[in-house]
Amino acid sequence: MFNPESESTIETDNEGPLTADVRELPRKKTTNRLISAIHAAREQLRRLQQKDGHWCFELEADCTITAEYILMMHFMDEVDQGLQAKFAGYIRRHQDANGGWPLYTGGKFDISCTVKAYYALKFAGDSPNAPHMRRARDLILAHGGAARCNVFTRITLATFQQVPWRAVPFIPAEVMILPRWFPFGIYNLSYWSRTVLVPLTILYSLKAKATNKLGIGIEELFTVPAREEHNYFPTRSKLNILFLYLERFALLFEPLVPNALRNFAIKRAFTWIIPRLNGEDGLGGIFPAMVNAYEALAVAGYKADHPHRISARKALQKLIIDKEHEAYCQPCLSPIWDTALASLAMYEANERQTSKAIYRAMDWLVERQIQHTPDGDWRVKSPKHTGGGWAFQYRNDYYPDTDDTAAVCWAMQEIDIERYGKVIDSAAQWLASMQSRNGGFGAFDKNNTFYILNEIPFADHGALLDPPTSDVSARCITVFGHPRYIGNERFAKIRARCLRYLCKQQEKTGAWYGRWGTNYIYGTWSVLSGLIQGGEPSDIQAIKEAVAWLKHKQRADGGWGESNDTYFAPDTAGEDHSSTCFQTAWALLALMAAGEVHSKTVERGIQFLLNAQAKDGLWHDPGFTAPGFPRVFYLKYHGYDKLFPLWALARYNNLRFSSVK
Repeated sequence: MFNPESESTIETDNEGPLTADVRELPRKKTTNRLISAIHAAREQLRRLQQKDGHWCFELEADCTITAEYILMMHFMDEVDQGLQAKFAGYIRRHQDANGGWPLYTGGKFDISCTVKAYYALKFAGDSPNAPHMRRARDLILAHGGAARCNVFTRITLATFQQVPWRAVPFIPAEVMILPRWFPFGIYNLSYWSRTVLVPLTILYSLKAKATNKLGIGIEELFTVPAREEHNYFPTRSKLNILFLYLERFALLFEPLVPNALRNFAIKRAFTWIIPRLNGEDGLGGIFPAMVNAYEALAVAGYKADHPHRISARKALQKLIIDKEHEAYCQPCLSPIWDTALASLAMYEANERQTSKAIYRAMDWLVERQIQHTPDGDWRVKSPKHTGGGWAFQYRNDYYPDTDDTAAVCWAMQEIDIERYGKVIDSAAQWLASMQSRNGGFGAFDKNNTFYILNEIPFADHGALLDPPTSDVSARCITVFGHPRYIGNERFAKIRARCLRYLCKQQEKTGAWYGRWGTNYIYGTWSVLSGLIQGGEPSDIQAIKEAVAWLKHKQRADGGWGESNDTYFAPDTAGEDHSSTCFQTAWALLALMAAGEVHSKTVERGIQFLLNAQAKDGLWHDPGFTAPGFPRVFYLKYHGYDKLFPLWALARYNNLRFSSVK
């Protein structure tokens, strides 16, 4: 089982502490406390670097993923009792006082997460009459019962025969034989939806049944017996109602589908899945797709010792964080992203000087550039272009993403543009091919904007697509706006179109929405950093408005904080009941990029970070830092409170130092 932080190593290269004589030269305005804080945090971050040069921090989600792992073990009849007990301990610890499970720390009750957590604990041996189980059951029933769960939860319940198959959307394998131009074809979906859906079509078409040797059910969680319930699909809009009627009508004809056609469609689905199994890194590199593929292989008759089953099982096991008394399952691994950001923080903390540790990180990234992917899904809409991007995970060659690619380029441009120039050039060419019609950049696909798909019954989570976003687009600006590409006509046009897109996306408040980080503080940092790094002057009106918004949102303690609740209530943008270190660092990095290094606002933010630093030299924020999907799924990047505060303090120190010289 894989615990990324347990394999760290203490660096022994020549990147030593900041010496007294260096501090005493032109740094009269820089306090010893600031220097000590930077040094302590930098050394801790170095200790967390892996021997081969990369960083990979824990990536935590809500209890849904861990509960699903328990359910998967019982589906497959592959129960590890010791691991199940640790999983159960983790799930119990995260139950709220009211009896439910939220999607993020401090969040509200979520019925789907709570149903899965309850079911998993029941499999782990918890009595339905135990106090914590009674509290959960009462809360579920008070919110309408398990029939009110989301689509993915109901699909799981259908495989365990807890709800009828009519309780889930109609997702037959025949979708795999639709032409690519068809509106409901899989290539109009996001990469994550695609990799999750294709194996689901197999499970649906074969009406998969979990082994469930213990025969455990959750009939007590329904207000109406599941077989008698006829209200599984709450409507979201008039268009959604239309699609629901069309889908229910199509369902009537499923018994008429010829077996030969059904078998051909299932075979087509496996033809798509098998090349993308991705070895021990798993289908799409994400847990939901990986577990669906693993179960689909079993249901279709692949034996436990088949190489595909073995690699799929190992991919799932690599996601487990196994500690002494608890364990949880990560939704995926984030080494490319972590390494790019940690390298930028280390470079800044090393006074913008390179070191052996930083070069090892960059060289590790070079080895993982995806140069030639003739079958990558992104090529469906960019058939004339070769590779050059990076994935999020260790390996995910079918699915490089623009955000990681831009972040890696940013790091390489900062650290050694000459040494890594050819690598960056290749990546820039790939990024250029991924620009969408509106000038922005999505994460994995371009022009993934067929919004009507979010109205189909399957899309009750509203996260079926991968449209362009401000945060990703801004990081692409850092690449195309680098002096290396000044004079390149193609890149100049791409940059201009992207700038127009970003201007249109700015909120009336002056902030930008954060798709991949929480929330408007993250989006505003991403855009301000991208604009300034990409060569925009700091005195343009859009930047002034963003700076004013950030200053206005600073809290009384000098920090910044923003809740994931802002995805539900945009009028509370930039607000929370407390400050966090990582969001404070984002705000500071944004303000300093805009030239505010000497402002009282920045000074107060720096003091907040200094006061919040723990004795071990790091910062420890319990909150979730990013949405996987806004309003649906949230993540805690365990590296964010280790690297972003360091980055901000070091940037402050370096800018003050440079202004004194």
